[in-house]
This record gives sequence, C-alpha cells and structure tokens, in this order.
Amino acid sequence: MKNNILIALITLVSILAGCKKDNYDPPTSILKGRIVYQDQAIGVRTPTINLNYNVGGRSSGIEVEIWQYGYQLRTKIPQFVAYDGTWSAALFDGDYKITLVKGNGPWVDMTDTISVSVRGNGTLDIPVVPFYLIKNETFQKTGTTITATFNVQTVNTTKALESVRIYLNKTIHVDQNNQMATGTTLASAIPDLSQPVTVSVTIPASLANADYLFARVGIKIAGMAELCYALPQRIDLK
Repeated sequence: MKNNILIALITLVSILAGCKKDNYDPPTSILKGRIVYQDQAIGVRTPTINLNYNVGGRSSGIEVEIWQYGYQLRTKIPQFVAYDGTWSAALFDGDYKITLVKGNGPWVDMTDTISVSVRGNGTLDIPVVPFYLIKNETFQKTGTTITATFNVQTVNTTKALESVRIYLNKTIHVDQNNQMATGTTLASAIPDLSQPVTVSVTIPASLANADYLFARVGIKIAGMAELCYALPQRIDLK
C-alpha cells in the first residue's frame, strides 16, 4: 500500500514539474513588414484559414518562412501575407533567417535568405521582383457595369501576361477566392501595354441593392496560380 502511495506521489510530482517546464511566457517581440518592389507593397489574395486539420492543412496563402538560428531541431514559423502585402509575427528575441516559399507568389522566386536579429519590436520589408505591376487604377460605374482603367508595368519578361481581371465583393477581402463577380480581358486583346488597359464586370443581382461594394483588379501571369493585385477600392452604389 505504501509503495502504491509513493508511486502515485512520484507520478504527481513529475506531472507538475512537466507542466511547470512547459509553462513558458509567450513571445512578445513583434516583427512586421511588407512584400515590396521599389518601396511599393504588392497586393496578394487574402489568406484562407482552415481550422479543420483533417482537410488539407490549416491555412493557405502567400507564405513568409521564418527560421530561428541555434536550434538543432529547427522548424519553420509560417506567417501568411495579408491582402495589402503586409505581414507580422510574434517572436522570441533571437536571430532568424527569413525567406519566401518558392512558386508561392506573383514574382521571381527569392533565392537568398534575409538574416535579422530580433530584440524587441522591429520592421523588415522583403524585396521581390514581380513580373508585372498595376499602376494608376481607377474605377467607373456606368449603369450596372463597373470598368477599371489602369496601367500595366512590365518588370520581368521571363513570364508572359495571361490576362487582367476585375473582381467585386461586398467586403474589402476581394480576390480570385473571395468574389461575387469577375470580368476578364485576355492578353491577346491588349495590343500595347504602354497604353492604359481596361476590364469590365457587370454588377450581380446579389449586390445591386447594396449601398456600396469593393472592386479590385489583378494580373494573371501565365503558368502561375497567384495573381498580383492592386489595393481594393470601395465604390458607392447609391
């Protein structure tokens, strides 16, 4: 009986010691920044959050990989980029390297890593080379049609332009995965990229009685899943 009591006490002490060991304070340093080209943030789609671990993973989107130096069993700390090209991570103070997942964005693959020392809050922009950028976008509502006019800046010619697109949604999160209507202009219908480009979409019945909606234009690059976007703009309907 005494042996059973002793074993129970030892087990309880071990459990409490393990709980105390695992009870670390959470990280308090915030590292934040943008994905940029020549100091212009590059818009991307809103990340998809999936809390069901049995369905294809937890999240998807443009991913920043953060790795901490000094650990034998290193694992990456993934952070997903917001629609406006910004990202942030709560980290312990220490030395990290940062990179972008290859084939995961509308830009040339990042081959180098960025080293950063985190000691309190900090800011770090991640430079990339996009294939195309959207400039000077404007939106015009005519009846039930919304037309976007903008310039396409060619930055890297190793991949061809496939199309330009316009998306509508009732929230600011509007892109290829979050939209209630879309319109497309194929690259074959754009004879001269030095001139303004237009693309139009019809306002769907589901948004016709709304006070406003959000519109956004994106560039589809041949052979790439992710689009490059301008920022969403609110359009008043009444």
